[in-house]
Amino acid sequence: MLSAGLLDKNPRSVRSCGSHQAIRKADLSVKTLSTLMWWSTLFLAAFGSAGCSARTAGSAELQSLTPASAAAIDESARTFMHTVAHDVTQEGPLAWLKFFNTGPEFFMAVNGQLAFPNAAAAKEGTQNFARTINRIDLTWGDDLRVDPLTAELAVVAASWREIQIDKAGHRIEETGCFTGLAEYRDGRWRFRDAHWSAPISPPPAR
Repeated sequence: MLSAGLLDKNPRSVRSCGSHQAIRKADLSVKTLSTLMWWSTLFLAAFGSAGCSARTAGSAELQSLTPASAAAIDESARTFMHTVAHDVTQEGPLAWLKFFNTGPEFFMAVNGQLAFPNAAAAKEGTQNFARTINRIDLTWGDDLRVDPLTAELAVVAASWREIQIDKAGHRIEETGCFTGLAEYRDGRWRFRDAHWSAPISPPPAR
């Protein structure tokens, strides 16, 4: 076993052998690390691609309206708004209940405060208000705007003028701005949410 004896008598050979093994181990570690990094990069690329695809799909859905579709939604929502003003004026406050979504998603705010948190509260509040009103005239301004979002959703906004005559004959005239999200469901438009605002009188000078 000459070769064994030479190795025994030459510690450098032993160290060289040990160094070689260490280098081989280091080389394997580098290869393993490189492999892991490659797979990690591949995974991140795939994940990023999926995320981009999802975002692109979502953006495409929001942008899927053609000019013709957007124009049709605009016209339909405008007709809806004119119907609202007509029916409220002809039938009184209770007509509003035809135009509110009946689900829990509905809410209405007035001058920065939540007036109705849901459809049930809107129904009760509207019924209570109707008992105090003898007549109401609602008019939208010529600045009515419609922003079609999807085939079923559109933001509407307009200035408004309303004249109320209560049971005692008192006349109240108000103006302001109305915004709402209209939803087309079951063959008709309804408000999913609404917000009324009116100019606030400045505080008296001190």
